[in-house]
Amino acid sequence: MANEADSRTSGSAFPRHTCTCFEQSRATNRRRVRFHDDRQDTSSPAWQHLLTLIEEAAADGREVFRPLADMSPEQRRQIITLPPTIAKLTAVRHFDLYGSNLVRIPPEIGAMTGLEEFTPYTSYRLHWFPYELTRCPNLKRSTVSTRALYGNEKFRPPFPPLRSGGEGAGSTCSVCARPLDGIGIHRAWISLRVATDVLPLLVDACSEACVQALPTPPDGYVRTPHPGGPGIDQPTADYA
Repeated sequence: MANEADSRTSGSAFPRHTCTCFEQSRATNRRRVRFHDDRQDTSSPAWQHLLTLIEEAAADGREVFRPLADMSPEQRRQIITLPPTIAKLTAVRHFDLYGSNLVRIPPEIGAMTGLEEFTPYTSYRLHWFPYELTRCPNLKRSTVSTRALYGNEKFRPPFPPLRSGGEGAGSTCSVCARPLDGIGIHRAWISLRVATDVLPLLVDACSEACVQALPTPPDGYVRTPHPGGPGIDQPTADYA
């Protein structure tokens, strides 16, 4: 696991891993970070319970989905990603992941076309999101702990370096949805406003053309897609 230890997070109702990838309360000179390398135990009762909760939510067409509220404290701690079956949750309008132990979210979240509000607040190990989140056409509100994000405007922590040509997180291009089987992946970071917040988004593209077709980031952020790493020149941090 990347720079972390077991403890009770302040204000948390259940034990979570703490994260020391970078300071989330003050700016530092730390110049290199890396992805959390946690691997989800898909054989655990916690994972099986989550799969069941997703199937139930998809079957009854519920509009508010708070899976962690229906899990024990220890089960919540064991969930560090979400299954691809969240793509079935097309009726969900509010996806609440408050206080999760997540380190990543799968690109299948882009299939949640009914999503209007996204709440991963106080998920302090969740530093980035898949670009596919931009495919949710109705997403208008988000509540995110922005100080935990790569490149956030308060402290400007660096982005992990990316290597193109390897395996991507999803099965299709983040931009054009072309299948990625047998294709060298073009990976890039980009910061874009999604709903309420500017989020660091990871792009797995099928071509350099798709990378170049990405939108322009807002003022105050790196203005082009980039590969991350300590050499990326970010705007000055805002300490306020």
